Amino acid sequence: MTILSIQSSVAYGHVGNSAAVFPLQRIGVEVLPVFTVHFSNHTGYGAWRGPLLSPEDVREVVTGIEERGALAQVDVVLSGYQGGEGIGDVILDAVARVKAANPAAIYACDPVMGNATSGCFVAPAIPELLRERVVPAADLITPNQFELGFLTGTDPDTLESTLASVEAVRAMGPSTVLVTSVAQPDRPEGTIEMLAVTPEGAWIVQTPLLPFKANGSGDVTAALFTAHYRRTGDAADALARTTSSVFDLLQTTYDSGERELQLVAAQEFYAHPRMQFEVTQVR
Repeated sequence: MTILSIQSSVAYGHVGNSAAVFPLQRIGVEVLPVFTVHFSNHTGYGAWRGPLLSPEDVREVVTGIEERGALAQVDVVLSGYQGGEGIGDVILDAVARVKAANPAAIYACDPVMGNATSGCFVAPAIPELLRERVVPAADLITPNQFELGFLTGTDPDTLESTLASVEAVRAMGPSTVLVTSVAQPDRPEGTIEMLAVTPEGAWIVQTPLLPFKANGSGDVTAALFTAHYRRTGDAADALARTTSSVFDLLQTTYDSGERELQLVAAQEFYAHPRMQFEVTQVR
């Protein structure tokens, strides 16, 4: 499998492609990383250095890959955080080029906008861009519950309302939806859930909620779920593998006391997930 991953890059820490590429490689996926920025560190520190790449520069990199004849080998285009409207156009153009070269390829989009704690943290034009143009072009999306609500104009909180919101967003275009960070009001204290919905059904998994914030964990989640699901077509298995790997990555990071994801230290959990969480079909 080959994934064209158009995301940010940082030298220190792990977000964007700097979070997604190594776990994908560790499970045997060939990755063609295309950077949208190359920063010293993620912006959560409040200060960073390095360039925001222009849309034209990003497009040039994709064109160079195309000139090598490599787009026909791409099975998935993966995108995450979008710094500006211009990058959205480049990503959609890359998706069109890949699908022209390989009609079986899919587009997986993590529609990064914000979360329930922080609210929206992207440029004001990005949420509308995602809702009106990007998500309708995607085959698979991986929003959190907050982002799902924005995309659909709903307020998902229970399992039933979250499923209804998923159906609303699926009607916009994507056939498969992974909802991360599902927080039902009646869930056991100290837990969190993920929900996967495909044309074949819906599955949910519950894990302990670790008491810290880990930048980049969503990027790893989107990458691993996309790869596992594209490889097998089995959403329940992809959900189980992804949840197991990401939880153990987070546990390893929490135990280390470090702020940045311990991506390398946790590598065996990607290649050999413990499958310690039960996945339940809910539809």
